[in-house]
Amino acid sequence: MEFSASHPFYKHFEKIYGARWPKLFAALVTSEQQVARQNNLSPVVDLQTKKWSVLPQKPELPGCFWIPVGESCQPERNTDELLDVYIMDPASVMVARALNVQAGDRVLDMCAAPGGKSLVMIEALQEEGEIFCNDLSPERRERLKKVIQQYVPRSIRDRVWVTGKDGVQFGLKEPDSFDRILLDAPCSGERHILENKAAQDEWSPRRTEHLASRQYSLLSAALLAVRSGGRIVYSTCSISPTENDEVVRKLLKKKKEAVKLLEAPLGIGGERTEFGVAYLPDQCGFGPLYFAVIEKS
Repeated sequence: MEFSASHPFYKHFEKIYGARWPKLFAALVTSEQQVARQNNLSPVVDLQTKKWSVLPQKPELPGCFWIPVGESCQPERNTDELLDVYIMDPASVMVARALNVQAGDRVLDMCAAPGGKSLVMIEALQEEGEIFCNDLSPERRERLKKVIQQYVPRSIRDRVWVTGKDGVQFGLKEPDSFDRILLDAPCSGERHILENKAAQDEWSPRRTEHLASRQYSLLSAALLAVRSGGRIVYSTCSISPTENDEVVRKLLKKKKEAVKLLEAPLGIGGERTEFGVAYLPDQCGFGPLYFAVIEKS
């Protein structure tokens, strides 16, 4: 891929990452590692009949089959007509599991589309509880609905609600209503920027700052909407500290005694930041993805 080292995007992150940046940049423009996560809502009795069953597994990420980079794995329908695996970034699985959803919880996935993390949480609810899968974009919401129909049995769909609110509204209209909230916030998504010439031309540090402001508003709303003792996982697919640790720092500074930062689980390939964990592709081959775990005091 042709990309000038004099481009403002390149120079901006070179200043942040220093000597690490060339390797990180090269990893961002290379195909990332993905996994086929087994759909546990549609049990497969004989795994040997499935093509994905021969893919390598790692004990650190149970239920996930690692797809060799450059190869593909197409989901297939089981006898119950549900799809057998969901293809996703390994870090996304770890982020969804970090929310530690329990049976019977009332859960909010504030920016849920396309739905891979929602599926992880729906499985964790087991036979009780409910989840609100929210996305403001009508187009993304339709994709989300389709994923739920393809992977979740009808008997469980009765406890899965797809909504289209601005996430800030949950804080204003449903305070202290949820046990667990995942905020996978809208972000710069630098990997996607590097795949899109128009996005590269539009990029500026000011856009990152604007997104960080929006992210903080959503995170503040999540804090209002979660119950006392409840948990929030804040995540982005950005490599910008402005959209990651700095958003969490602002929350800790402004909300003080109302917030407790929990230690984010350091999954396979993760590296600790000041407030959370980052998965960066030069280190682990997948991501980028950042997350922090917050408890409402």
